[in-house]
Amino acid sequence: MLGLLLLQVLVSCLWLGHSEVVKNFEDCLEFFYAGTTPNDALHPQNPAWICQSYSDTYHYATLYDRERRIPVYSAYKYHPGPAKRPHKYWYVEPQLISENELQNMEREIVLVDQLHRFTLEEIKRSQAVLEDYNKMTGLNRGHLAACSHMDSKENKTATFTLTNIVPQDENLNKDKWNKYEYKTVPQMSQGCTTTYIITGAVPGNTNTADGRVNVPSHIWSAGCCLDGDKPKKSWGVIAENNKNRLKKVSLGDLENMLGTLYKGRRVTLFNNACPRQ
Repeated sequence: MLGLLLLQVLVSCLWLGHSEVVKNFEDCLEFFYAGTTPNDALHPQNPAWICQSYSDTYHYATLYDRERRIPVYSAYKYHPGPAKRPHKYWYVEPQLISENELQNMEREIVLVDQLHRFTLEEIKRSQAVLEDYNKMTGLNRGHLAACSHMDSKENKTATFTLTNIVPQDENLNKDKWNKYEYKTVPQMSQGCTTTYIITGAVPGNTNTADGRVNVPSHIWSAGCCLDGDKPKKSWGVIAENNKNRLKKVSLGDLENMLGTLYKGRRVTLFNNACPRQ
């Protein structure tokens, strides 16, 4: 009995990754300026609201499309720091599989081979798995909440979940989008006290080779930065997901472009106080 108790304690101590699938973002509204989330124009038919956390601390928020097996967007605060990029252990979300008591993002191998809680097939029904991305050609794992925009090892590690990843054009990911993350965002955030970022993907008309994971038609990102508690400036970028080109636009223009891509719906990404021009 004592041995079993010690084993349970050990497992709980090792269980550091934590993501909470909720019915809304009530517990992680801190990642949205003024607690205002994008409107429901972007919502898929079968959404999951995920307060992404690691080491029992929330790091960003993700709206996930269960059927297409890609995130719709991830929202976070821009806080770059000196911590090194972590080793690439990729996580999946147990709560997307079925209703259960597991509150933590975890590696497939742990869920299947060590805890014996699920089979790989059970995981695959609700979300993308490593096997899906290993089969892709010409596409990379594209972060929505960017690892480089986080400050600590824990913050960076939390971005390495497949619920924060989309199939992104390999050349775009390595070149123009990389420059956006490493150069454009730091430049646009100069003089800002706090910068809020929302990065998303527009569902496309094609899927990966085995038809499981949607390949987005466009990748987009928007920022709203504050001087104190007042919005100072904003921006938007958008890229077709089969070309190595990135278009810089105003926040208002990005919302209008997304409205067209989402079949004429009116899209709002930030609180109305963020400048649209």
